[in-house]
Amino acid sequence: VQLQACGGGLVQAGGSLRLSCAVFGRTVRNYVMGWFRQAPGKEREFVAAISSSGGRVYYADSVKGRFTISRDNAKNTMYLQMNNLKPEDTAVYYCAARGGLRVSNITSEFDYWGQGTQVTVSS
Repeated sequence: VQLQACGGGLVQAGGSLRLSCAVFGRTVRNYVMGWFRQAPGKEREFVAAISSSGGRVYYADSVKGRFTISRDNAKNTMYLQMNNLKPEDTAVYYCAARGGLRVSNITSEFDYWGQGTQVTVSS
């Protein structure tokens, strides 16, 4: 399974970005998907996750109400809509996938990772 994230960029505080994660090699409907991020000098942290069907979603407290995770299994793609961005959202954002049905927010429980896309929010 290969994941490819894109959509990052430079945006001013209060702005929006939409990240995409395309999945190659397997059908995405068999996987729980998630977004994580890593800021310089910090550990990778959970952002959001979505069940294989898209019926259940989970968010880190820091992004609730501002970010929306979604997926289109027909297009083998997952998305992260980020609104009202803040400078503290600056990080490399990674998409990830794990087999099974249980949605997780733990980095080590995800089996496959994309290469990351940089998001920079200026104040």
